[in-house]
Amino acid sequence: MNTENKTFFTAKNITSLAVLLALVIVLQLFASGIKIGPVTISLTLVPIVVGAMVLGPLSGGILGFAFGLITLIAGITGADAFTNVLFGDHPVITSCICLVKGTAAGVVSGFVFKAFKNKKVGTFVAAATAPVVNTSLFIIGALFMTDTLSGNFVTDGQSVLYFLIIGCAGVNFLAELGINLVLAPSVYNVYSLLDKSERR
Repeated sequence: MNTENKTFFTAKNITSLAVLLALVIVLQLFASGIKIGPVTISLTLVPIVVGAMVLGPLSGGILGFAFGLITLIAGITGADAFTNVLFGDHPVITSCICLVKGTAAGVVSGFVFKAFKNKKVGTFVAAATAPVVNTSLFIIGALFMTDTLSGNFVTDGQSVLYFLIIGCAGVNFLAELGINLVLAPSVYNVYSLLDKSERR
């Protein structure tokens, strides 16, 4: 086990990860009813980004995977009607999209944050990275399910790409981006202040 792994597996880090994981689960289960169009706005990206910044890309990936798993379960059970339709026709692709996009959002935002020496700037860039990655991978994956989208969601005269970018991702993406840019850096700053006060 290398030094980085040893420093990660401390009681404080595990506790922080557990708290953030609980927050991801609660937000995804109870705050996922906020919808603009057919896709929900994900408040869950905030604790994922905070975990990625505070604890590193591995934690961001774990939190993102949990987010994706809950989304997938909601789709399988019918709690998320949009994902349920996609899963019915394309279970493998839908599963991959749900699990990969959330995991990647956490991992990439963690690495982006680590790349910045100026952490104040890094918090905002990492906060923006998560919804960009999450939404981009959703659109790319959904393009492999154009038959289902055309048959169930796309109205006459629309293209599937237009539906995905404007109908699904447009307002939703902007809302998630705004929420992340406001909340994730704020929560990170509060955590940093508390951490500094504990070390004194």
